[in-house]
Amino acid sequence: MNTSTRRRAPLLRTAVRSDARRIHDLIQRNQQAGHLLPRQLGELIAHVDRFVVAVDARGSIVACGELAPLSQSLAEIRSLVVSEKRRGEGLGRRVVDAVRLRAKAGGYDDLCVFAHQPAYFAHMGFSIVPHTWLPEKISTDCRTCPLFRRCEQFAMVTDLDATFDVQSTTQLHV
Repeated sequence: MNTSTRRRAPLLRTAVRSDARRIHDLIQRNQQAGHLLPRQLGELIAHVDRFVVAVDARGSIVACGELAPLSQSLAEIRSLVVSEKRRGEGLGRRVVDAVRLRAKAGGYDDLCVFAHQPAYFAHMGFSIVPHTWLPEKISTDCRTCPLFRRCEQFAMVTDLDATFDVQSTTQLHV
């Protein structure tokens, strides 16, 4: 039996202000590897309640993801990160499912993500679309990004009504 099968599954919950530094550190570690865009600690503190975090038995944050509103009908999954040591356990999928639940409950029609690895999200019902199909994202974030017009991420979107089939096992503790 390997270690991951003996571990208790991390608890998913809404992030609180005291989590902001640990979320920032997790993002920074992965941003340096070229997987994420940079985030400022102040921005994370201001929007910490948008984050779903996965917390292990020791209280460590081992995964996170943010539901960022872009318009009344469109929200984005941002800063989806799973700790390197906990990858392959389905934590990313659980965080995406929890964010999807929040988006649906918040009345959004569509959920988007910008990803370097589109296959990961395609398996969860997201489709690749031209960046220009998401003008809210372009005006909110892309125009000020140093990689604007040189973006290597794939724009992806899912219709929450058409693809909303999150398993009942996904539970978010508030």
